[in-house]
Parts: sequence; C-alpha cells; structure tokens
Amino acid sequence: MEIMQTLKPFESIWNFVLLLLVSYPILGAFAWFIGVLCYQLIYRHRHKDDIEFQPLTPEEQPFITIMIPAHNEEVMLEHTINYLMNNLNYEKYEVLVTDDGSTDETPAILERLQSVYDNLRVVTIKKNQGKAHAFNVGVGFARGKFILSNDADSIPEPDALWKYMSYFMGEEHANTAAVTANMDVQNRSTIIAKSQTVEFSSIVGVIKRSQVSALGNMYAYSGANTMYRRDALIDVGLFRQDRATEDISIAWDHQLNGWTTVFSPDILFYMNVPENLDALYHQRKHWAKGGTEVLLTNFKRVVSHPGKYLKQWAFITDQTLSIIWSLFFFVSTLIFLISLVTFFFTGNYERVYHMFCMAFIFVTFEMFAGVLQLLSALIVDDRGRKFKYLIFMPLYMLIYWQVNALALVTTLIPAVKTILGYGSGTWVSPVRKHHTE
Repeated sequence: MEIMQTLKPFESIWNFVLLLLVSYPILGAFAWFIGVLCYQLIYRHRHKDDIEFQPLTPEEQPFITIMIPAHNEEVMLEHTINYLMNNLNYEKYEVLVTDDGSTDETPAILERLQSVYDNLRVVTIKKNQGKAHAFNVGVGFARGKFILSNDADSIPEPDALWKYMSYFMGEEHANTAAVTANMDVQNRSTIIAKSQTVEFSSIVGVIKRSQVSALGNMYAYSGANTMYRRDALIDVGLFRQDRATEDISIAWDHQLNGWTTVFSPDILFYMNVPENLDALYHQRKHWAKGGTEVLLTNFKRVVSHPGKYLKQWAFITDQTLSIIWSLFFFVSTLIFLISLVTFFFTGNYERVYHMFCMAFIFVTFEMFAGVLQLLSALIVDDRGRKFKYLIFMPLYMLIYWQVNALALVTTLIPAVKTILGYGSGTWVSPVRKHHTE
C-alpha cells in the first residue's frame, strides 16, 4: 500500500507528460495562430514606419552579388540565369555561379551564357564539397557588400533587390545581418506540389511571423533566397561546411553573436518543390537533420547562459518537443495498430470501437487547430491570393505532418554523428523537371 502511495506522484507526472505529448500538435497550431494575430494586429502596426519600400535610382543602388551555388543543375540553371539577367528592376548587380564539381552539362551551359552576359561570373570547384563550401568560396570572389543567396531553381520577384536593400540602408539598420523573403511555389503541376503552397504559407506565413513578432529573430533563413550583409557572414566565420542545412546554422550563428535578422513577407520568391512523396521525404530528411544539428550544436551554449540567450529558449524548447513528439508519435502509432489488430482477432470489438472513438476525438481537435492555423496563414499571406489552395489542406494535414515527423525520427542518429565529427556537407541535387511558370 505504501509503495502504491509512493508511486502516485510519478503517475501524475507521467499523465501530465502523456497529455502534453498527445496535445503538442494541437497546442502548437493554436500558438502559431495566436502568433500571427499578434503579428498582424500589434507588430506590423508598430513597425509600419520602419521600412518604406522606395525604388532606388542607379546612383543610390548598392552593388549586389547574386550567388548561385550549383551542382548538376542543368535542368533549371539556364532559365534561372536568364530570368535574373533580364527581369530584375535593378542595375548594379552581378550573378556569380560557384560550380561545385558538376558532372552534367552545367559547365557547358555556364560557358555559353558567359558569352551572352557580361555580369555573369563563374568560379569552378573541381570536387563536390557541398553548398556551404561553394558559398564560402564564392564570398571571396564576390564584388558586392551584399550577397543574395539564390538557388539554381529559385527566382525572386522583379522588385526584390531594391526591396531587400530597404532593410539594410541607414544607420538604424546597420546591425541587420540578413533578410529572408517569403517563399512561394514555382511548379504547381502536381497535387503534391500544389499542396506545398498551403504548407509554405503555414510555415513561412505563420511561424516566421510569430517568431519575429514575439522574439525578434527567426529559427532559420531560407537557403533558396536570402540577402546577406557580407560583413555579417565574415563576422561569424561564414557557413558551417559540415552541416546538412547551411541556412539554419548561419541564422543561429548570427543571432547568438548579436546580429539582427529580418523576415519580410512582402518580398516574394518562387522555388521548385518536390513533386512526389519520395522526393518530398528526402527533402524533409535534409531539413530535419539540419534542425537537429543546430539544436545539438547550440544547446549547451544556450543552457549555460539562460539569461543572455532567453529568446533562444523558445526555439530550443520547440525543437526538443518536436523531436520527442515525433518519437512518441511513431511508438504510439505502432502500439495502437498492434492493439487494434489484437483486439479485433480476439473478438474484443468493444475495445476496437473505443480505440476508434478516441482516435476520432484526437484527430478532430487536431484538424480544428490545424484549420485555424492554415486559414490565418492563407488570409494574411500574399494578401489572401493563396486562399484558393485551401482545398489541399486535408492532404497537407494527413500526409505532410507524418512525413515531417518520420524525417525527424530517421535523421536523429545521423545528426548526432555529424556533431561527433562524422558529418559531410556534400550534396546530391534533386531530380527536377523544367518549369518556367
């Protein structure tokens, strides 16, 4: 009897932890919903006079280097370079491609295009050593004090460059390290691709708005299109070359070293996204591994100085809970399926009915919270122009959450190995189809 009394406090703690794990995605969706409301109703109005988008005359324009780290990008590279050369409302810029050991037609395409465009420069790296390494090498050749990271399959809106510069010019913005733009989907030919318009609105349109309004910083930049102050890159030792995602690592290095980071929902860029589940899963594994690596890299530093890095505690806590929940999700799902099959074949149909009811209740709450998050995202993002993509919401909620959780679980051990010194930044370009929408 005394033993049972002793165990009761532990039972209460376990019940609380179990409740937290079960309700984590629901609480998270509500938190991001509240965050975007705070951004729209408070933060945006307080900062509406901070940035005024004004087109710059050629005399006022700082020189910009648009850098494209490329490895086997023969499918989309020419289209991207032609767009950058002919469609941007800006004059003082160059396009610098760092060819990282390409073995396809990328070198031939670049050689041909150099004869067409005077402001196209190419740095050739003989051996594939990764995007971060290619970018770091490119910084040494860049002529601009501001460097736009631009993937080979991404294009910014025509006014993007002078809009970016609005966040850097003036003494009040001297501490701005980087500005990341609002991503949208360039290829919308499949259901998987179209549904990612909903997802990117959810991630960028809600989460980044919540982060900058509540904490003044972001968990990650967009590797596909972010404008960097060159001095800020050099100040933190450039990009970490043994990490899966250079954009998450550099964002943390900047904020932990006192730099300011900015998310601009009013600057759009368009990127190619995976068009099937296999490609989507491999992309999410890449992102998940990078996020876990950043958590493990910075955890000790943040915990050792809790007062100094108070804002980063929110990022650390959220990422930690995401990993724990993902592990819990797959273990509990496995137990659920085994129990369901066992009860069914043993004739315990009452328990089968009970399990379905409990699952239905949980999914209902999850769907309700998710609908609020996605509705708010689609309404505020790009002035509501993406609202028509709400039809793909069920696909996002039924598939993407599970894919992201699976990616976190399967990359946990590889991320730990990277932190122990066994990581590599080399890359394999995804299989792409040519899209010019």
